[in-house]
Amino acid sequence: MEESSMTQTTSKIKKIGVFTSGGDAPGMNAAIRAVTRAAIANELEVVGIRYGYQGMINGDIIPLHSADVSGILQQGGTILKTARSQEFRTPEGRKTAYDNLKAHEVDALVVIGGDGSFTGASIFSKEYDIPIVGIPGTIDNDMYGTDYTIGYDTAVNTVINAVDKIKDTASSHGRIFFVEVMGREAGLLALSSGIACGAEVIIIPEDASGAEDLKNFLTKGYQKKKTSGIIIVAEGDKAGGAIKLAEKVTKEHPDLDVRFSILGHMQRGGTPSAKDRIAATQMGVAAVEALLDDQKSVMIGFQNDKIVHVPFNKTVKAHRPIDENLVKIQRILNIW
Repeated sequence: MEESSMTQTTSKIKKIGVFTSGGDAPGMNAAIRAVTRAAIANELEVVGIRYGYQGMINGDIIPLHSADVSGILQQGGTILKTARSQEFRTPEGRKTAYDNLKAHEVDALVVIGGDGSFTGASIFSKEYDIPIVGIPGTIDNDMYGTDYTIGYDTAVNTVINAVDKIKDTASSHGRIFFVEVMGREAGLLALSSGIACGAEVIIIPEDASGAEDLKNFLTKGYQKKKTSGIIIVAEGDKAGGAIKLAEKVTKEHPDLDVRFSILGHMQRGGTPSAKDRIAATQMGVAAVEALLDDQKSVMIGFQNDKIVHVPFNKTVKAHRPIDENLVKIQRILNIW
């Protein structure tokens, strides 16, 4: 077996930059820690770029040592901060970013984020021939080419914990609650958490039959139960989200006690679950190994529990499709 230092010797890479971009997700710190320590184990220098691409433009670049990432495994959010950068969308902004990387002698990058972050990385890599490897970090778990993204498991559990509490008060008052979860373009978070907490109806962007399910529940299911109901709504649903749906149902069924709750950004925070910590660590190490193997413009992913490399141009062009079997299971279990 080759030693990691031997792998490093054949590589032109001497210094890696790591940064987080886009929406934060629990487990990003675990990935930062893994990238940092895997790089150091291969005798590479590591720098952290604060505030994503905007920090690259601003030159907000700091050295990272093993001690700097000690004690962050259990922390939510990202110690490197994150931001969205309009300036990086311009050729002038990317030129400034590249000049700052060269000034700090950065040879390669690891970006932790979603498809928007990888789109920027793909363009940047082509323009300046800089190796970039991506680690998928998004609570939506909608990245094409990977079965799992960092933050998803923690977010699902956050939703479940919140909805379990809402169910208590809904049951006490015989109310119907519309609970909105994140998912502007993807409904897997809503679908999985809805199944896990026993929601009567789940409304997601990918499945148009959610409106019919809601109608059936209100006219049949609720009349039979006469207790309470939980409706999980992905924020990107075409009906306009939990508030508009609750208002519509209140007008059409004035006899019902209808409420809504928007979970919002609490879904992004919190201590990452064991699954997120382990997955982030595996991906972080794999990202460094990919760079040392001269990989570029690829995302580290999981397929059937195995690490895979997915080209950026594939993962940014498509979303992971919804699991139709989960939709089927939801309907089977909710027989009124």
